[in-house]
Amino acid sequence: MTAPLSEPPSFPEFRAQQALPAFLLGWGLGAALLFGVRGLADALITDPCRGRTLIALFVPLLLGPGGFALAALHRGSMRRAALGLGLVVASLFPSLYVSALDIGKLRTGGCAGGYLVLSTAGEKSVSRVQLRAGESRELQGRIGGYTRDTHPGTFQLQGKSSVPGIQVILPRPQTRVGETFPVRIVAAPGMPINTYTVNVVATQGQGIGAPATLEVDVRP
Repeated sequence: MTAPLSEPPSFPEFRAQQALPAFLLGWGLGAALLFGVRGLADALITDPCRGRTLIALFVPLLLGPGGFALAALHRGSMRRAALGLGLVVASLFPSLYVSALDIGKLRTGGCAGGYLVLSTAGEKSVSRVQLRAGESRELQGRIGGYTRDTHPGTFQLQGKSSVPGIQVILPRPQTRVGETFPVRIVAAPGMPINTYTVNVVATQGQGIGAPATLEVDVRP
């Protein structure tokens, strides 16, 4: 004699008239929390960089897991589950979308620090070049991570090499954000076959710098 099969768990019948208002309420609460936190941060935080990334990520990380938890813990309640689903959707849009825009503005505003892009004449970024002893290579440099609005004025250029036989020649001692400047890498005659490191740094004031590192392979 077989044991009677247990009945499968029952789920509440989906009713759009009940779920949709709760879903919209959850989405609205999530959007209101996003703009409320951003407004409070703008009022309390005066530094344009410090703490901004944490604020940008706080609301999406709160709404997403929180909404999932609310929906999972109240599967028997259509309205509460829909409310949690609304919070989850709000964590993606507008919250995650707006946060990605904010982080992008922080990046272009120099909050993540500056950097130098070294490229060939065809605008292809390079981090390694190959030379024979006695040869040279022409590159271009450009400052990234800053804008002219946040960092106007000139940057001082400086080239450094790990060995005297590899030279970094900078015909222009200064540059501005958005401009390209020439960089020449020279391997002296008789340089041993090896990999060497050179650095190009653009500085503007104390603590403001945009570095680049280049590997130079001297080949036979």
